[in-house]
Amino acid sequence: MSETGRAGRAGRYLQQPTGYRAFIPEPLPPEPPINLAGELQHWLSQADRALGRLDGSIQTLPHPDLFVAMYVRKEAVLSSQIEGTQSSLQDLLAAEASIFAPDRPKDVDEVVNYVRAMKYGLHRLEDLPVSVRLIREIHAELMQGVRGQHLTPGEPRTSQNWIGPGGCTLAEATFVPPPPHEVARLLGDLELFLHDEAPLPLLIKIGLAHAQFETIHPFLDGNGRVGRLLITFLLCEKEVLLKPVLYLSHYFKQHRQEYYDCLQAVRDEGDWERWLLFFLRGLYDVSQQATETARQILLLRERHRELITDKLGRAAGNGHRLLEQLYTTPILSVTEVQDLIGTTYPAANNLMRQFAKYGLVREMTGQRRHRRFVYQDYISLFHDGTTSEDSSG
Repeated sequence: MSETGRAGRAGRYLQQPTGYRAFIPEPLPPEPPINLAGELQHWLSQADRALGRLDGSIQTLPHPDLFVAMYVRKEAVLSSQIEGTQSSLQDLLAAEASIFAPDRPKDVDEVVNYVRAMKYGLHRLEDLPVSVRLIREIHAELMQGVRGQHLTPGEPRTSQNWIGPGGCTLAEATFVPPPPHEVARLLGDLELFLHDEAPLPLLIKIGLAHAQFETIHPFLDGNGRVGRLLITFLLCEKEVLLKPVLYLSHYFKQHRQEYYDCLQAVRDEGDWERWLLFFLRGLYDVSQQATETARQILLLRERHRELITDKLGRAAGNGHRLLEQLYTTPILSVTEVQDLIGTTYPAANNLMRQFAKYGLVREMTGQRRHRRFVYQDYISLFHDGTTSEDSSG
C-alpha cells in the first residue's frame, strides 16, 4: 500500500476550537483490510503455536493455580515499571508479606493494585465479557488509593490529556488523543468491534484492540496499564490461555521506544501492519520465555521434593505441604507455617529451620521475632527484567 493510500486509514488529526490538533481514530477493523500475507502471516502462525505450547506447558504443572500468582505478580511489576514505578518483584512480595522495610519504594501500592485489578478482572470475566463496563471497573481497582486516585478512577476523562516527555505542554505533545466529548463514542465502537463475529484472526483482533485503546486514551491516568491488562483478559476470555501466564509487558519494556514508535506509525501513517508485526513477535518471544519458566518450575519442584523426602524423615509429609504453599506464598513466617500444617509453634519453627538448613528457604528479616523466610530459588525464576527505568509517558 502506498503512503498516500495509508493516509487516514487509522484516523485523522482535527483542529480543536482552542487551537490544538487531536487525533480521531476510525472504527475497527481498518480499511483497507489488514494485509495478512508474507511476514505477518508467518509471525501470526509462530505466535499461535507458541501460545499453544505455553498453554499446554502450564497444564502439565501440578496444581497450575499455585503458580499463576507469580506470573501475575511479574506482569504487575513490569507493567507498572513502564509507567515509572521503582518497585521490584521482591518489593511486591515483601509488601504482601507485610514487611515494612524503611527503604521500600513508596509506589509499591500501585503494583499491589495491579495484582488486585488483574485478579478482579479475571473473576469478573466469569459473568461479564470484556466491555467498556469491565474496563471502567478495572480502572477503578487499579487507581484506588494511589497517585492518580484524584483523577476520577473508573470514569472516562472529561478534559484533554496528551502524551509526551515529562513536563511538556499540550502544544509540545508527541501525541494528543481524541477530545473528551469523543471518548464515550469511541469506546462504544471498540466494544462493538470486540463483540463482532466477523472473521479475523484472534491475535490480530487483540493487537488491533490494544492499539486502539491506547490511541483513545480514555482515562486521565492508568491507560497503559489498563491497555496491557486488556490483552491478558482477551486471551483468557477467548481461552487462548486458560491461565494468565503471559507477561507481555516484559517485551514492551525491553523494546519501549519501538513500542511507542509502532503505535505512532499507526496514527501518522496508517501502518497497522508494522504494529501487528511487532505485537505478534512479542507474543511469540514472551510465550517462549514463559514456557521455559514453566519447565524450570517443574525441575525445581521435583528437585526440592526429592530433597525433602531424603532429608526430612517423618517430617517429609508436612515438608511437602509447606513446599506447595511456597509456590503461592514465597515469603512466610513461622506462625503462618504453624497455621498451614496445624501443629505447634516449636514444630513449625523446627520445620523452617530444616528448610533453611538444606537451602530451601533463607531468613530475610535478620530479626529474632516476626521472622520471614523466602523461597528465593523460585522467585529467581521470575527475576529477569525487573529493574526499573525512567518513564517517558
